[in-house]
Amino acid sequence: MTPPREERRLLRTVPSEGDGALLADVVELRARNEQLGRALVSHAVIDQARGMVMALAPCSGERAWDLLVGVSQRCNIKLRDVAAALVATTKDRMLPEPVQRELRRALRRLHAEDRR
Repeated sequence: MTPPREERRLLRTVPSEGDGALLADVVELRARNEQLGRALVSHAVIDQARGMVMALAPCSGERAWDLLVGVSQRCNIKLRDVAAALVATTKDRMLPEPVQRELRRALRRLHAEDRR
């Protein structure tokens, strides 16, 4: 991650080693903060996708989670990307073909398990 302009300026003008270490900590904390922000967004999208699967199946949140994880693993696509693609269908976007195919299979397996 490239530090913002202000941080780069401070890195060049830091007079002591202790101040440099402090600035490095600030840069690291900002990077972690950004990462946590992205994780929160991903979590929300995954929860939305779980809700969609629960409505489609219908099933529990745990089974919906397992289904999405399975689709992700079989398609070799990150879970957050599978979830985002599913949520995007609410905006008239098509699921990528591999995800669509695997989601259909997973839903069929889920329904078959329920009939037993």
